[in-house]
Amino acid sequence: MTVTPTSTPLPDTSTDVRSAAAFARAQQVTPGGVNSPVRAFLSVGGTPRFIARAKGPYLYDVDGNELVDLICSWGPMLLGHAHPEVIGAVAEAASHGTSYGAPTTAEVELAAEIIDRMPVEQVRLVNSGTEATMSVLRLARGITGRDKIVKFAGCYHGHVDSLLAAAGSGVATLAIPGSPGVTEATTADTLVLPYNDRAAVREAFATYGDQIACLVTEAAAGNMGVVPPGVEDGVGFNQFLADLCRRHGALFVSDEVMTGFRISRSGQYGFDRVVPDLMTFGKVMGGGFPAAAFGGRAELMQSLAPVGGVYQAGTLSGNPVASTAGLTTLRLATDDVYAHLDRASARLQAEVAAALGAAGVPHVIQAAGNLFSVFFVPEGVTAVPDYATAASQDTAAYGAFFHAMLDAGVYLPPSAYEGWFLSAAHDDAALDRVVSALPRAAAAAAAAAGGRG
Repeated sequence: MTVTPTSTPLPDTSTDVRSAAAFARAQQVTPGGVNSPVRAFLSVGGTPRFIARAKGPYLYDVDGNELVDLICSWGPMLLGHAHPEVIGAVAEAASHGTSYGAPTTAEVELAAEIIDRMPVEQVRLVNSGTEATMSVLRLARGITGRDKIVKFAGCYHGHVDSLLAAAGSGVATLAIPGSPGVTEATTADTLVLPYNDRAAVREAFATYGDQIACLVTEAAAGNMGVVPPGVEDGVGFNQFLADLCRRHGALFVSDEVMTGFRISRSGQYGFDRVVPDLMTFGKVMGGGFPAAAFGGRAELMQSLAPVGGVYQAGTLSGNPVASTAGLTTLRLATDDVYAHLDRASARLQAEVAAALGAAGVPHVIQAAGNLFSVFFVPEGVTAVPDYATAASQDTAAYGAFFHAMLDAGVYLPPSAYEGWFLSAAHDDAALDRVVSALPRAAAAAAAAAGGRG
């Protein structure tokens, strides 16, 4: 259903004087002024907004602007910002101490909650998605005695050296084909294939099958924009990968750092029911704190120290405050929450399509559950199955669209290669503000179209 924008004037949130001053100061003490590259606004231009606080579906920057948040901390804020029950649980946990370097019951309960939702028998908690992937690759190599890793172009699994070949997300945004500092020797055992390309996967396994330790893939790609796994002859891409790995004695690793507990109670697994050998998790399971995990069958996980020979450790792993935040968030992530997210996502997808269509802006919208992306692709492109197609986007058009939305009080991802995230706190009032801003933003995109950045 398309909602006609109201005649209520849109808020002017273009003031960024204090953010500009904060950014200038940040650039003096931090490389690029940010602690994660996409935050620098390099691909869209302009001044990054420095956030002072957040509540529900809104961010409030240091200039006092109220912004509808469609990033949600890149996924973790499933319930919205500063949810009172999460804040209360975190405050209570912190009042007892912030870190012990010893086991706690909170980390055990968080692991049990993950196991209840996902097809894993044991879980090891870590501090970031990068750490989870790094650990799982070591585990896969230790179990199989093999060296080679298969990944897909455009899929991002954290800044692990061996996987920073043709990665997506921030690397795609900055157009870096890998990264300086990553040696050829480090990536020599990494095979990079086109996503959703079954022929390429078959060829790789036919050539290197007995040398491949594991194949790692995003359960549904989200770091080149949202590119769901394709279906051929009734068989999904993930099932195809799992079957092929099994035939060749390689381990199938599903990265659900982004999709896990966000696009459904059980992430992408909740849709395709493909059981991997090993999985990685993050974002939502930390409730906004630095927390991640990896898990799998007990027989595989038992290869980890202290019971097995594959070493992995972390001073802050299973931090009691982070574990409490994650556990509380997951327990509050009910079926009603996911139903609300699905409805809100469907509405926004329809409204964006209508606005861009009316303005004559070529685009494709793709989704994995409630997570979706808007691709500003050339005329005639009807689907984005892989990174090469995603990279054909008109980034100048996206930049114009982004800034028009920002000026109207809507905070989109500052990159054309990201998903749009919603929360349970995005009510009709927040969504109406997004919808009201769309016609002007679509017109700005149309005016900028053709000036690819």
